[in-house]
Amino acid sequence: MKRQIIGAAIVAMSAMSLWAVPGTIVTENDSKTGDVKWQTRQKQYVVSVKKGSTMIDVEVKPEEIVKLDIKKPDGLDKSIKAVQEGQGAAAIPTLQKIADEYKMLIWDKIAGRYLVQAYLSSGNAQKAYDAATKIVSDDKEAAYKGALAPAYWQALLKLNKIPQLEKAIKDAKSKGDRASSAAAMVVSGDLILAKGAGSQESYKQALTDAYLRVALMYNDEPCREARIDAMNRAADCFDKLGQATRAENMRDKAKSLQ
Repeated sequence: MKRQIIGAAIVAMSAMSLWAVPGTIVTENDSKTGDVKWQTRQKQYVVSVKKGSTMIDVEVKPEEIVKLDIKKPDGLDKSIKAVQEGQGAAAIPTLQKIADEYKMLIWDKIAGRYLVQAYLSSGNAQKAYDAATKIVSDDKEAAYKGALAPAYWQALLKLNKIPQLEKAIKDAKSKGDRASSAAAMVVSGDLILAKGAGSQESYKQALTDAYLRVALMYNDEPCREARIDAMNRAADCFDKLGQATRAENMRDKAKSLQ
């Protein structure tokens, strides 16, 4: 059975050991609810459950998991909102704490994404890269798929780590899901602009090879965010090309999707 990893509020917060969070691990033959943690060295999950009057640790390999449900961390929504409203610096400590404590437990990628964005918005691309790399070192897929990837790519672009970025884009298109492919095409447009140093040709190429393709071809719901990003970037390109009407129309379309 294909592994599904989803986040859900499933149990009340209880006393737990360090780096363990309440959750449920479901395998083909069993379901266990307790305090869940990731063991980096052993590359496995451990869930602490009560058997009679005794607490025991059950080890579960990632490939055995059918579903992993983890309660949303306290403070995550508030921190995300702060980043979205341009107040990311205040959210950094909470986001870092969540990214650390929820290692390989779903919410680390989401917290990591906004942590990276907070650093980028404050002009600290190196710290953004370091925060993302800390997560990617444990989960290689996070470099090209999922919540963290687009923010990670922006950090790579800011630091001019072009070979790493190009590999991530290639992996997203070949090994990622459709949403990853759409987001990768958006950042490929950003890369075209960076390489073109703001030339008129680069704006035209970014439009035709990236932004407009996403806007026109990726109409399904998982790609909505990438599509909005592509439309706003396309509008900026139209502005640079002196096509104000087309830019306004594109921004209106992006707003209609929000």
